[in-house]
Amino acid sequence: MNDSYVECMVPRKSSPFSGLIKVLVYALTAICVLLAVMGLPILFIPAIALGLVIYFLLPGLSVEYEYLYLDKEISIDKVLNKQKRKRVRVLDLNKMELLAPDTSHELDSYKSRRIKIQDYSSGNPENKKHIMVYNGGNGTELICLEPNAAMIKCIKTVSPRKIFEY
Repeated sequence: MNDSYVECMVPRKSSPFSGLIKVLVYALTAICVLLAVMGLPILFIPAIALGLVIYFLLPGLSVEYEYLYLDKEISIDKVLNKQKRKRVRVLDLNKMELLAPDTSHELDSYKSRRIKIQDYSSGNPENKKHIMVYNGGNGTELICLEPNAAMIKCIKTVSPRKIFEY
């Protein structure tokens, strides 16, 4: 067997307000609990509601994408708050048309057609992004990724004419 395995983690860039939102929600929850314990039991209701917000919504503010390359497939997982993992997508490289940096002229004909773009990158403009043109069940899609050099090398060994590095 000549299977290759490459793993790549890409932390999503958090918005400047996400830290502020977390601090405000935790502070409001603490204030509501303290006031409810001190004699205003009606404030247990907002404290419980804020606790539910902390449990269900705040983990969505910390997102990472994990790319796994194995046997001509790239699986993309979304990791929330470094605890919950959700499989987002599995890409079969036989259905890939090309993979090129987002600044490549190979992508010009696809970008002008207004094809749907799926973004699984960090969102940081300083990082080097690659766009994959993929023919899946939903037609042609542009998939934005940030693979590392080892993953690009493995993909290039499988389909060298579909990888562009310029």
